[in-house]
Amino acid sequence: MKVKPRAPILNQPVVLLVEDETLVRLTQVDILREAGFWVLEAESADEAFETLRRHKDVRVLLTDVDMPGSLDGFEFARLVAQGWPEVGVLVISGKTFPAEGDMPPTATFIPKPIRPAALVEHLNALMPDASPEQKLGML
Repeated sequence: MKVKPRAPILNQPVVLLVEDETLVRLTQVDILREAGFWVLEAESADEAFETLRRHKDVRVLLTDVDMPGSLDGFEFARLVAQGWPEVGVLVISGKTFPAEGDMPPTATFIPKPIRPAALVEHLNALMPDASPEQKLGML
């Protein structure tokens, strides 16, 4: 079995993508990888928590609102903001919009559909400590 070398992750911002719909997730993974992000995937908040615990290099969380498991994307965003305040949080949905108090003040919400360039722009904005060279754009 071949193991992908870990070296490239050191030079790429790591995004944790939480999306339960396979085709949507695959499309978003392609967009993010093309833009130069290292993408970790999860299908639920429960799975994403395990990923956050194992990977200390996650810079940004991109989560859908409606997903299986014990938490929706809003509650997950609040918990991530409390437990991992250094991780930027971007919540997206085409069906559910946040009400007052649904999201932590540090998180951003954008409705689906979203253009790939706008998605990358929002993710970059959630990494305020990144140098200009580390911020990525569409190729």
